[in-house]
Amino acid sequence: MTSSSDRSPAVDVSSPKTYEVRTYGCQMNVHDSERLSGLLEEAGYVPAPEGSDGDADVVVFNTCAVRENADNRLYGNLGRLAPRKASRPGMQIAVGGCLAQKDRDTIVKKAPWVDVVFGTHNIGKLPVLLERARVQEEAQVEIAESLEAFPSTLPTRRESAYAAWVSISVGCNNTCTFCIVPALRGKEKDRRTGDILAEIEALVGEGVSEITLLGQNVNAYGSDIGDREAFGKLLRACGTIEGLERVRFTSPHPRDFTDDVIAAMAETPNVMPQLHMPLQSGSDTVLKAMRRSYRQDRYLGIIEKVRAAMPDAAISTDIIVGFPGETEEDFEQTMHVVRQARFTNAFTFQYSKRPGTPAATMDGQIPKEVVQSRYERLVALQEEISWDENKKQVGRTLELMVAEGEGRKDGATHRLSGRAPDNRLVHFTKPDQEVRPGDVVTVEITYAAPHHLLAEGAVLDVRRTRAGDAWGKRNAQEAAKPAGVMLGLPQIGVPAPLPVATGGCAAH
Repeated sequence: MTSSSDRSPAVDVSSPKTYEVRTYGCQMNVHDSERLSGLLEEAGYVPAPEGSDGDADVVVFNTCAVRENADNRLYGNLGRLAPRKASRPGMQIAVGGCLAQKDRDTIVKKAPWVDVVFGTHNIGKLPVLLERARVQEEAQVEIAESLEAFPSTLPTRRESAYAAWVSISVGCNNTCTFCIVPALRGKEKDRRTGDILAEIEALVGEGVSEITLLGQNVNAYGSDIGDREAFGKLLRACGTIEGLERVRFTSPHPRDFTDDVIAAMAETPNVMPQLHMPLQSGSDTVLKAMRRSYRQDRYLGIIEKVRAAMPDAAISTDIIVGFPGETEEDFEQTMHVVRQARFTNAFTFQYSKRPGTPAATMDGQIPKEVVQSRYERLVALQEEISWDENKKQVGRTLELMVAEGEGRKDGATHRLSGRAPDNRLVHFTKPDQEVRPGDVVTVEITYAAPHHLLAEGAVLDVRRTRAGDAWGKRNAQEAAKPAGVMLGLPQIGVPAPLPVATGGCAAH
């Protein structure tokens, strides 16, 4: 369909409409939802009160196509909203993201009460499509086949005052047989380095002190111009930005992980000693069937080089168990790599078919009970290793960036939570003086669990920061207006309990 205008429609400011964004899937989707929220607020909408649960004037589903039962989950949620929409004149429902890109007209056929369907390449059109659906009183389905504008050019409602995502590329040029993302996100497209650095500098100017460089295959950055060292150069450039204390990135691909990136990490003080490096399988046979362009020796060689350059680096990974054709010997090769690599934590997924992927029609689909048994064995091994590796942190003095919403029991235990430079989660005793998210504290680690550390003694030092000031300023502003539905700060490499799921779209 064509649009009479690409400008965001204005909403009557005398009676602002509310919105809610529900996000599923990977970090790319969470970041896209920050853009969607920014677009809606620029158009005059306001966040729905916390706990509204579908009572907003506009409910947006930002979907994922690679999670297990993603379509069933979407249609179930849409079904629950149908009677609410019928009893609430003017309410609108929009569906975007990867599942929308894949299913297109199917969504409106299955859920005719949906007003707008948009894809991964045209999220900037959401306000226009909502207005057009309202005026024309019919569903608007608009799916772009290629990126219309780099998402970072869109307004954003960032969910953290002290930490931010910064997209450096979109899309993926890989052809992994278990993944549908390239078909939905398109070929890789890189941003100009100058634009990336300008965005980071602007964020730091607003008080952000930690950024995470984000890409479907983040360390392939530079493929557009044929510069294999572009990512390492970008990391070093981040090191020159005054006030930027922590730099992270996700997710890299072993194929593109070059020695200059390791050197840039080790030699750039604000690039954190943390690496999330998807393995997927330790078997060369399975890796070949997955079309993963590296083998076990190459992968372990990268880990060895990273540890030589940064002995204290925390390394995490993604692993798929039960890929078609995986034998017991193949699985034991994965267990071998886990023992050798000694990951801080691993996000382990049970393989399940994804329609539209080559793996879905491969011979040798593994029975569910076999996959479950292997999964449990792998989780048990990784739990043991995670705990052993965390025990090595006991007695160390660490600087933590205080986090918001990371400790579910903080209120009951009179603790606060923060992230160490290597991204380990640490719960620490609440000091007498005020400590805000974004501030930095120094603590001594006294206890280790598989997925977190404790600092039970008194805090050794508190450093108030511009990031903490920014958090305080935002909190004051939020308190002056109706509370919004927060998307939640995405947590990269967070050592949480290992989920039973399938490979996510950032797990390349």
